[in-house]
Amino acid sequence: MRGGRELPTLAAVAGVACIALAACQPPGRAQHEAAAASTSPAAVVPSPTAVPAPSGPTSGLGELMLFQELRHAKLWLAGDARNWDLANYEWKELQEGFEDIKHYFPTRPDSPVPIDQAVETMMTDPLKRVGEAIQKKDSKAFSAAFDMLTDGCNSCHQASNHPFTVLQRPKTSPFPNQNFSAPK
Repeated sequence: MRGGRELPTLAAVAGVACIALAACQPPGRAQHEAAAASTSPAAVVPSPTAVPAPSGPTSGLGELMLFQELRHAKLWLAGDARNWDLANYEWKELQEGFEDIKHYFPTRPDSPVPIDQAVETMMTDPLKRVGEAIQKKDSKAFSAAFDMLTDGCNSCHQASNHPFTVLQRPKTSPFPNQNFSAPK
């Protein structure tokens, strides 16, 4: 309790973040899906190419970094549980997210270093090591590589004027609705 009010739990905060992020779909996608679902089988459903693709990012860098933070947490939780298929999926999603960040936000006015170069310099090797540990299904190597990845994230935040954003290994799961154990 602080000031007579209960602090929200990490799970509640993560739930709100997930709901907010669901609203970040490209324009037209939800409308296209709703239209496709409401048509009868005999009706002609427009192809996905009929919906114009966004010409640029539909989210800001902050939203993309929030996705990265969620992927970072899920990567740890999956690897820690030795769910290598899920860890591999989250690792690939993390890489894709960094590619989007480099493409859409190569520079920022508030950053003394170009974002694309910082990501390339600080994240390439740690991401590679995480991937190698996942492929080998090596828990010890995964833990070390994940810590290296986390250090890379924090170094990038320092270099880009965001030293207040400090990542760490998740202490608890902010995803109460997901089982991170490997399937039997």
